[in-house]
Amino acid sequence: MPANIVRDAIEIAVLALPIVIAITFHEAAHGYVARLCGDDTATRLGRVTFNPLKHIDLFGTILLPVFLLLSHTGILFGYAKPVPVNFAALKNPRRDMIWVAAAGPATNIALAAASTVFLYLALRAGAAPDGAWVTLFLGSLEINLVLAVLNLLPLPPLDGGRVATGLLPPALAKPYARIEPYGFVILIGALFLLPWLGGKIGLDLNVFGWLVGKPTEWLLHAALRAIGAA
Repeated sequence: MPANIVRDAIEIAVLALPIVIAITFHEAAHGYVARLCGDDTATRLGRVTFNPLKHIDLFGTILLPVFLLLSHTGILFGYAKPVPVNFAALKNPRRDMIWVAAAGPATNIALAAASTVFLYLALRAGAAPDGAWVTLFLGSLEINLVLAVLNLLPLPPLDGGRVATGLLPPALAKPYARIEPYGFVILIGALFLLPWLGGKIGLDLNVFGWLVGKPTEWLLHAALRAIGAA
């Protein structure tokens, strides 16, 4: 079997766990905070759980990340089935929408911090820089940072878009929220179509790289510097 296929298979196997954990915890956090704020929709549907089978989306959680890893694009992106939230059932819909939306990225930031600690402990214990443990914790750190930064973009239906909707005055929030049905199409276009188009016309149109890649890279290097690994 060619060495590159073996390498890719090992990388996918090692990174599968942190991808599933990052996405599962992210979605469960939305449902848990929604329940605290008065909406038990996710609880009734069994979505406030760390069971990944309740959250996994075949394309977004498995096929898309695997495709990006195998294509070596330098982009790692994925998503799960969104946790249903009845915003009208929240005690204070405008305020609580912000808390429910922010819970996902906040959870990924907490997981990134935990991954940094485990990476530090692994290196202190003498783990090889290219070994499985370092790859696992470094991958978990990067994956959670990507998810946190991506979801904080102010584009509905991303969490940042819902935070922005909750913060905007009603006169602006309502038209802004109408973007939501088209938000995913806009995101996919920014992720794949704009870089492709830029390559054809000789322009750097990698919007994803500017808005997600650069902040993630800065945060990653900051975390590695903090533990003396950069």
